[in-house]
Amino acid sequence: MSRRLAVVGSGIAGLYAALLGAEAGADVVLLTKGALEHSNTWYAQGGISAVLAEPAPGDTVAAHIADTLRAGAGHCNEGAVRLMCTQARQDIAGLQRYGVAFDAGSREAQGDGTHDGGPALGLEAAHSAARILHAGGDATGARVAGALIQAVLSRRDEGKLTLLTHAHATALTTAEGRVAGVEYLHGGRHASLDADAVLLATGGAGQLFAQTTNPAVATADGLALAVRAGAATADLEFFQFHPTCLVSSATVHPARLDGPLLISEAVRGEGAVLLDSNGRRFMKAYHPDAELAPRDVVSRSIALHLAKLGDPNGHVYLDARAIEQAKGSGFLQQRFPTLTRKTLDAGIDWTRELVPVAPAAHYWMGGVRTDTHGRTTVPGLYAAGEVASTGVHGANRLASNSLLEGLVFGRRAVEAFLSGDPGWDASRVSDAPRAASAAGGLRLTHASAPLPRDASARVTVPAALEGAAAGSGAPGGAWPSTFGGEISAGEPFSRDALRRLMTSHAGVLRSGELLLEAAATLDRWAAVVLRGAGRSSDPLVHEDRNLLLAAQLLVAGALRRQESLGAHYRSDGPVHTEAPYPPRPKASLLHD
Repeated sequence: MSRRLAVVGSGIAGLYAALLGAEAGADVVLLTKGALEHSNTWYAQGGISAVLAEPAPGDTVAAHIADTLRAGAGHCNEGAVRLMCTQARQDIAGLQRYGVAFDAGSREAQGDGTHDGGPALGLEAAHSAARILHAGGDATGARVAGALIQAVLSRRDEGKLTLLTHAHATALTTAEGRVAGVEYLHGGRHASLDADAVLLATGGAGQLFAQTTNPAVATADGLALAVRAGAATADLEFFQFHPTCLVSSATVHPARLDGPLLISEAVRGEGAVLLDSNGRRFMKAYHPDAELAPRDVVSRSIALHLAKLGDPNGHVYLDARAIEQAKGSGFLQQRFPTLTRKTLDAGIDWTRELVPVAPAAHYWMGGVRTDTHGRTTVPGLYAAGEVASTGVHGANRLASNSLLEGLVFGRRAVEAFLSGDPGWDASRVSDAPRAASAAGGLRLTHASAPLPRDASARVTVPAALEGAAAGSGAPGGAWPSTFGGEISAGEPFSRDALRRLMTSHAGVLRSGELLLEAAATLDRWAAVVLRGAGRSSDPLVHEDRNLLLAAQLLVAGALRRQESLGAHYRSDGPVHTEAPYPPRPKASLLHD
């Protein structure tokens, strides 16, 4: 009798792993709390990074490794990075086998990163060569997920795997020190599933923050399940904020968009620039690479600039008009069909108008600690994709590495499961800070961890901004605490209040004072709300419980790390500038 693998989540890691497991003869049960397309993968625009057998001129696997390590600010697991970049082409071929068709290059485009008869290879910020595969232009995630979903439905119809949609996992069951199954809600009823192992592929937690590129399902479910089962976590203070998310769409036309509208950095790669409310381009004052600096740098620069202008809850503008003028009428429609349609749906013609944008919670680099086979510190429990912390992203994820990570480590988790994984050695992944909820409550205890040296790209604070922190009136030079709105003393718990608190106190800009205030508020909420929520038949109650736990874990990690590193920025902590990786010449992004 074949062993059963329960896969929780239907993003790229979960879909791909389920297909591979079923193909190998395992008894695979795929659970997802919504429809199969409800995932961060579906909304991914940028593409998948990989150095193929026929790479762009001058590109190498070694260069991909170096770019990833540099973006990760010296905090990556170098072995995991090397493995991911080396095995990338294997899993790109795996996607193609399941029906994913990547955009093809043309003979005319040779020399710009494409190959006649092969896939077109684009270039994105912080990559030193063109290595980004797209599908449907800026609809890569939807095209990839769509093909994998069709393959899953086909295998289900053939009786090769079991599919449970609208099945909200609420707990992991254990037996004899191993994870032995999943409890879940289905149709308002509690149910359970026995399994020889569980693979968590539940994605991230963008719903922790007031502005996010993530869909509504991103509520930290997998992280919370793992922590309550005793699994170790790592790097939870590192949350990447995408610098350019359309700010007007969700409020002005909430029913007209079919998903959160991230404005891909590939638009800046084509030549779009950022302007403030006075019409001034400001990024050159903060970093020499201006709009093409790493994501954390651009997000932080926008936040700093808004603070300087006295409008921390405001927004800036993305100006793409020059692209259309330089490359001809219709170029934006051809290069970015999805973004063109969605901006028009929001009432903006970006060929003639500025696009209002602001930083938005995008990707959690930290997560459930795993080794390079997806194994957590709890036997029988695997994790892959955004819910996992493999160490490949370090303190700041390199663009288009997220889908790749889900593929490579989702596959490796299935391979480990199929091998039987005898003698599961939790010590291989137990060197991370451990977080567990105390019995009857959500108070957390954390082991201290050594702080690595910082090598992240730095924002240069212009002279005009010097003293802005001290002028905020907050002790310790804290930045203004009004990002996302104030939390009044004694305000009761709600998801809206939680999101405003996390945005204002643990978002792009942080300080010890703000984080301590956040911790106190979170503890107060945890002490009086959500008691007994584990047996609730309301999925929203479980999501709120998971978000509250995730918020406590993130804030605790941010408090523990007093230095600024990568996407974690403390206005009151030390900043290190020594870089272990020499800078590489930055290639032009105009041919992405």
